[in-house]
Amino acid sequence: MIKETDFLVIGSGIAGLSFALKVADYGKVILISKTTLDESNTKYAQGGVAAVTYEPDNFHKHIQDTLICGDGFCNHEVVEMVVREAPAQINQLIEWGVQFDRNNTGKFDLGREGGHSEHRILHHKDNTGEEIETSLVKKVRQHKNIEIYEQYFAVEVITQHHLGKLVKRSYTDTECYGAYVLDLKTDQVHTFLSKVTLIATGGTGNLYDTTTNPPIATGDGIAMVYRAKGIIENMEFIQFHPTSLYNPGERPSFLITEAMRGFGAILKTADGKEFMQKYDRRGCLAPRDIVARAIDHELKIRGDDFVYLDATHLDSEKLKEHFPNIYEKCLSINIDITKNLIPVVPAAHYLCGGIKVDLNGQSSINHLYAAGEASSTGLHGANRLASNSLIEAIVYADRAAKDAIQKIKHVEINKTIPEWDAHGTTYPEEMIMITQNYKEMQQIMSNYVGIVRSNLRLERAMHRLEIILTETEELYKKSILSQKLCELRNLINVGFLIIKMAQDLHESRGLHYTLDYPKKGNVSEF
Repeated sequence: MIKETDFLVIGSGIAGLSFALKVADYGKVILISKTTLDESNTKYAQGGVAAVTYEPDNFHKHIQDTLICGDGFCNHEVVEMVVREAPAQINQLIEWGVQFDRNNTGKFDLGREGGHSEHRILHHKDNTGEEIETSLVKKVRQHKNIEIYEQYFAVEVITQHHLGKLVKRSYTDTECYGAYVLDLKTDQVHTFLSKVTLIATGGTGNLYDTTTNPPIATGDGIAMVYRAKGIIENMEFIQFHPTSLYNPGERPSFLITEAMRGFGAILKTADGKEFMQKYDRRGCLAPRDIVARAIDHELKIRGDDFVYLDATHLDSEKLKEHFPNIYEKCLSINIDITKNLIPVVPAAHYLCGGIKVDLNGQSSINHLYAAGEASSTGLHGANRLASNSLIEAIVYADRAAKDAIQKIKHVEINKTIPEWDAHGTTYPEEMIMITQNYKEMQQIMSNYVGIVRSNLRLERAMHRLEIILTETEELYKKSILSQKLCELRNLINVGFLIIKMAQDLHESRGLHYTLDYPKKGNVSEF
């Protein structure tokens, strides 16, 4: 099957859905989701969306908070642009039907999270992402120009390489013609040709044993663009959310939103002692890298499996009102958050790097855009400020949409692209080859490339990952494709990028903390 479209959108989180809605009046859109349309990282975002709304907050404060949290790696121009364009995109979400909580005066009930100097987090109880996802999916399904393909998995970005021409990362004339896409129901790979393509495939959390990300977060878009010789950057900056619910055997880990600490919950060790003031004057509201590293340190020196989050001193009715899903989830495992302490551990949560893009979301490959967690815009720097991700995604979707609408006027679909060649491939004889390598990869990344790193750990991780890479590539070449095989291949590619970029950064900075350079950069030392 060969399909042609003006706009090809790969991914169905806030970035992909909002881009699709913004361009759909200007041409045909094909939207690809490897599961159902509503399953994405966006759906699991609890905290909210950061945007300046009321005084005493202002743009300058939001900009400064972002820059401080980013630890010297942010692009100042990008930070200012996103912060200033945020309010208009909040209004757009509201127009699309998103309901943000308001107080009894009718104003937005703004939350505050770690690293923020003011209350500026718009939210819908403790399931903001689900509210956004549900509203956007409804609008997308109603639009006559958007054709939806669920259970379709993008395998490779199509460039001149597939026409037999040499493509290098340093070339500036590489062009994207669409993507090869696997129909997960039939195991057939189809050719989707487009004038412009948007990668909005989300993050890479499943590289690690413990993650708040859904199983679909396997770095697909980043790996595809890397193999297509696009530029990838800042992959060493993996954000571990400090507080996921400690519930062994559950995957993904249930997120206990940072907004609970903003509401007044306090971190304590297993013997009930507060500890965050030892590490940062901001205590429990320090940026996530500091809090996660503090918890990691306490667990290691004490030999405990978790720390506690204590909300028992807070107004019980208001606590249940603000965090109903967390209350119900904890209650399901016999923890009443109004009376009991919540056991929590850090979990892989967000990738600050990704596909390098310009101010319009354009990657280094012509006609190929990226937005959301798969992209690296320069907003987050070395550490993402809480709740800046959803607003970044929709601001960049808006900019990419405006740029792409102009681009398609001058782009023709390339009809000479060959179809996918599956000649000589067979189904793998044993799935254990894939599942075992998947587990080993997660153990390698968790043990050696986690919250705290060292040169020795990174070197060992690289050597062990190389073995798995060789085995997986051999299997890939001779196999009929499956989702599990492609996801494993993508995660290994992304793992290599993280390790390599971590090895190249000879200092501790933001989310990359190494024992070999503990005094470099603006980080707490412990």
